[in-house]
Amino acid sequence: MAETQQKHRIVIVGGGAAGLELATGLGKKYGKSNVVEVMLLDASSTHIWKPLLHEVAAGTLAEEEEIEYLAQAHRNHFRFRLGRMEGLNRAQKEIYVSPTLNEAGEELIPRRTFAYDTLVMAIGSISNTFNIKGVDEHCMFLDTTQQAFRFQRQLVEAYMKNLSHSAMGGKPLSIAIIGAGATGVELSAQLHEVTDLLAVYGFEKASHFKLTIIEAATRLLPALPTKLALATQQQLAKLGIDLKLGCRVTEITQEGIKTQDGEFIEADLKVWAAGIKAPNWLQGLDGLQTNHINQLVVDASLQTSDPDIFAIGDCAACPWPGRQENVPPRAQAAHQQATTLHKTLVRRLKGQPPVKYEYHDYGSLVSLGKYTTIGNLMGNLMGSVSVGGFVARLVYLSLYKMHQVAIHGYFRTAMLTLSNIFRRSAHAKIKMH
Repeated sequence: MAETQQKHRIVIVGGGAAGLELATGLGKKYGKSNVVEVMLLDASSTHIWKPLLHEVAAGTLAEEEEIEYLAQAHRNHFRFRLGRMEGLNRAQKEIYVSPTLNEAGEELIPRRTFAYDTLVMAIGSISNTFNIKGVDEHCMFLDTTQQAFRFQRQLVEAYMKNLSHSAMGGKPLSIAIIGAGATGVELSAQLHEVTDLLAVYGFEKASHFKLTIIEAATRLLPALPTKLALATQQQLAKLGIDLKLGCRVTEITQEGIKTQDGEFIEADLKVWAAGIKAPNWLQGLDGLQTNHINQLVVDASLQTSDPDIFAIGDCAACPWPGRQENVPPRAQAAHQQATTLHKTLVRRLKGQPPVKYEYHDYGSLVSLGKYTTIGNLMGNLMGSVSVGGFVARLVYLSLYKMHQVAIHGYFRTAMLTLSNIFRRSAHAKIKMH
């Protein structure tokens, strides 16, 4: 009897945009074969596209946008395992996964070891606190779905508590967002939209909000051209959002924010959105090369210093040919890297050389909720073109649809879009629990 050929084990760590798209594509291609086994590992049981987390935090995103990893794995013929990677043994080609605990701290799943033939790191990024005192203790973050839901619950609780106090002449609920990149700006607009919705729902004091954005640079949205950043700044000012630019934070306390020039900004809720880095545990991960913000250094083929380990998404420091910088940590880059690595792994299984990744910058867009969308589009033929309003909003939504098509296919994406349209007409526009 012929010996059974062992399957090539592809382990993908991280179910963000890049990791989930790659696992889905490989699962569709190889899941029913006896050649390849695809496994996705993530610390969460569900996926939400990270650029939408500010909507989760504000309570304006439909819960139906969450994707259950187990259901996605079943439909697309890959395996999903719940857990957080804690270590790597390159010599044995194994990864180590921490025990999974419930909210009470009780162990649900013990520590495990998984073997791989090809390992893909796609664990994304976390907020960079720059070692500023008090940030970890007093700020909330929007790095994960769980953090976004936690902020939303605290927002509702703080609002309801403040509502009763303001009726007796108390101060407005103050929210400070540190960081004026896309996340900070989009969150501020969503939170302002929430105040309008609360007023519609009959809360007389719904305008009793004070929103402040604090940014160390002298302008917001560094990824956008100055003209568009100024247009965004004017729109936020119209909404009554206080912008403190050129304001460097030195300490966060329970009561508020201390700045370098001695100012103290009171804030009931504080959100940190001032830069990113890869998780600290990537440093010294069995000798893999990392940069100053813990990203795994990869070559043009998305390969790390180990030929059997690749990295994609925000956790990868990928060179940008012709520039003295790496590919920026954007959703479009993650999507492109997942597509390229899929091709490389298919070729790798055939003994062929990898495909080189080439980043195509199609511009940047920032959504200000119902108010407007602003950005610039880039292409080989048209160069850089500024867009706004309906056209920009349409392009912004198309980026999410590209992600949905990559993981659901065209038909299912169309059905989900129609379902979401009907749901919005029948359900509340804001989550109040």
